[in-house]
Amino acid sequence: MQMVKDCDAHIDTKKRVTLRGARYQYYNVKEYENGCIVLEPRELTTPEGISARTLEEMDQAVRNFRFGKASAPVDLSDF
Repeated sequence: MQMVKDCDAHIDTKKRVTLRGARYQYYNVKEYENGCIVLEPRELTTPEGISARTLEEMDQAVRNFRFGKASAPVDLSDF
């Protein structure tokens, strides 16, 4: 892998680092015990829309709940 950029940075009073000329807007940051910090670029995408079938099922679930047609409460005390 070829180095594209080499620069020094410092942390401001709010513990932030600014990357000038960054290629991506979002990065995943990993900090290791030895002090190394790895930035991996992340490209966020818009999720696909909810399908019509899923929306219909959600509407039906809400109607059932409003009419009292629901299962008994689930006991989560074991967790």
